Amino acid sequence: MSLPDRPAMMPQPNATPRSFPQPLPASPAGLEPDAGGSEPSEPRTSRRRWLIAGALLVVAGALITLGAHRSDRPQYLSSVVQQGNILDAVDATGTVNAVVTVLVGSQVSGTIAKLAADFNSRVRRGDVIALIDPSLLQGALLQATADLQNARASGVAAQANLTKANALLAQAKSDYDRNVELGKTKFVTQAEMDVARANYEAARAATEAAQAGIEQAKAQVSQKAAAVTVARTNLDHTVIRSPIDGIVVARNVDVGQTVAASLSAPTIFTIAQDLTKMQVYAKVDESDVGRIRIGQRVAFKVDAFPTDKFNGVVSQVRMNPTTVQNVVTYDAIIDFQNPEIKLFPGMTAYVTIPVATADRVVKLPNAALRFKPPMSPEDVRALYARFGIDDAGDTGESEDASRRDAVKASDAASRPRAERNVTGIVWKPRADGTIEPVQVALGITDHAYTEVRQVLHGTLKPGNEVVTTAVMSKSSAPGPQAIRR
Repeated sequence: MSLPDRPAMMPQPNATPRSFPQPLPASPAGLEPDAGGSEPSEPRTSRRRWLIAGALLVVAGALITLGAHRSDRPQYLSSVVQQGNILDAVDATGTVNAVVTVLVGSQVSGTIAKLAADFNSRVRRGDVIALIDPSLLQGALLQATADLQNARASGVAAQANLTKANALLAQAKSDYDRNVELGKTKFVTQAEMDVARANYEAARAATEAAQAGIEQAKAQVSQKAAAVTVARTNLDHTVIRSPIDGIVVARNVDVGQTVAASLSAPTIFTIAQDLTKMQVYAKVDESDVGRIRIGQRVAFKVDAFPTDKFNGVVSQVRMNPTTVQNVVTYDAIIDFQNPEIKLFPGMTAYVTIPVATADRVVKLPNAALRFKPPMSPEDVRALYARFGIDDAGDTGESEDASRRDAVKASDAASRPRAERNVTGIVWKPRADGTIEPVQVALGITDHAYTEVRQVLHGTLKPGNEVVTTAVMSKSSAPGPQAIRR
């Protein structure tokens, strides 16, 4: 440290002015300057300068030591304990859908000849909405009709053959009976008797064959009649009608386009029934699905109307799981009214399902519950014992300590209020720069604040501050919640 400049010598009162001698060149080694050129008070001034310099060094050292000592002490950032309402809710994302949506397709193949409906068209049950070119199916119907007529003609011929066979059978039977009577008187030979019997048996077989031909002709007629029915039905299917009352939300073909109904029916229209009553299919995480009950009120928003809030009711929680990248979700069906048809099918809905509420309660910021002081476990236990906290739980020795406190409120909210027994530790700053622990019983949470059901050890009320973060210097060993400067 440099010494202060030498003060100028003030003239003595009543002293005769004199001029100071010019500086002399440096004296050779071992020689002293002339005594007549020095002031009488110079030794006393030099001592004063050295005393002042020493005092400044002592003060600077003390300040440096004090600053180093204070930099080792952590600085705490805090938040204020509040009193207010807490709404615990399940958040999910879903899709707006119509209650009934019908995919209208074609059961026959062909070319689209006419479209009688378009996007957003209102249709009623039975209205013609499309027509497929019927020429090929009309030809098939004519061919089936001709085959039916041929089968019927064959039936008539078979009936005539049966009549003829019956006549021949009657003649053969008469000849046989006559020969039998004549044979008794020996007027006919045995050979003639055998021929008459053979003719009778042949005539009877021919009659049975003619009867079978009749049955076959009838079967042919029935078969051809069925073919006619199929051809007529296919021809009728070229006229596509609306199966329900609703609004066309999609048209997938144009006039002139060919549809092929080979293995599956191609979709021509998508019709939604009664868009004044709709549903939201909300994807609920498996960790939250147990908290949802049928009949719960629901609020949701959509991007199309960001300032509007829509309300609905949970009508069903489907047990069919959906797994995407190891995340399991379930569909919660939410019914809502859409009288102005503001919401369209397919919109994304951001759903909030309230599961618990607490009004005018003391609430803590969740960051205070996650805070762990930058102290050793022994020091933390000592503070717990000092402030009368017996069952403090984890003191920072486990890696899951902060994680455990972060989920306390969620665990509590998933059970009925009477069954909750979740506690937590928060830290209050003191006037001397230290902190003290306060043990509280926790209630529900909205994932930002958690309800304080009861203060178990210590004092805590609205307006108090609770520590959320510790700021440490670079030279200090940071704790779990410490931040280096």
